Amino acid sequence: MLKHALFAALCLTLVSLSAPTPVQADEIITSVRSPEWAQPIDTHYNLHQMTPTLYRSGLPDSGALPLLEKLKIGTVINFLPESDASWLKTVDIKQVQLTYRTNHVDDSDVLAALRAIQQAENSGPVLMHCKHGSDRTGLMAAMYRVVIQGWSKEDALNEMTLGGFGTSNGFKDGVRYMMRADVDKLRTALANGDCSTSAFALCSMKDWISTSNNQGADAVGADEIKTMQPRE
Repeated sequence: MLKHALFAALCLTLVSLSAPTPVQADEIITSVRSPEWAQPIDTHYNLHQMTPTLYRSGLPDSGALPLLEKLKIGTVINFLPESDASWLKTVDIKQVQLTYRTNHVDDSDVLAALRAIQQAENSGPVLMHCKHGSDRTGLMAAMYRVVIQGWSKEDALNEMTLGGFGTSNGFKDGVRYMMRADVDKLRTALANGDCSTSAFALCSMKDWISTSNNQGADAVGADEIKTMQPRE
């Protein structure tokens, strides 16, 4: 799968070099873009529409608000460490912040993002973004394609790397994660409400400890009530 994606990228390069006249990479990509890939909406913000209810972009600003309102965006999901509060001041759009880095991504990051997207889509269109709209956003877009929409890893990787969303050193980290990701386990964990595919993940351990503490508190409370009951 990865070989096919790399081969496609190599072909684009060779076409560019052998063309009778100079051809821009963007022009080549545009000519071979699949109609199933996210479609461009606004080049300034690298804004693309993935589905009728899901958009992806680079970092928006206050100037993007009229466009977001036109698209009826109800939730903005931000993968950056900086909040969107500085530009997103309207109460009509919900803010969700899920900071992560592509070189440290794990299943819990992906599940948190996919779950947030699904929940937000119940209330209207969703925009997810990072700084440039290529690596962090690109990986989560690819995982959405694979886990939610049932795309093959090859097709999702081709869209991520060749879709005209920009280039990034983070692509190699995203590709590495995707190639080893267990899609079936991710789907099961997403359906079950699990925070990770592993019971030994930090978030899973926290959930287990919290559940154990609550069960212990319930048991203590039951004993106290039993003790307080009057004897016959």
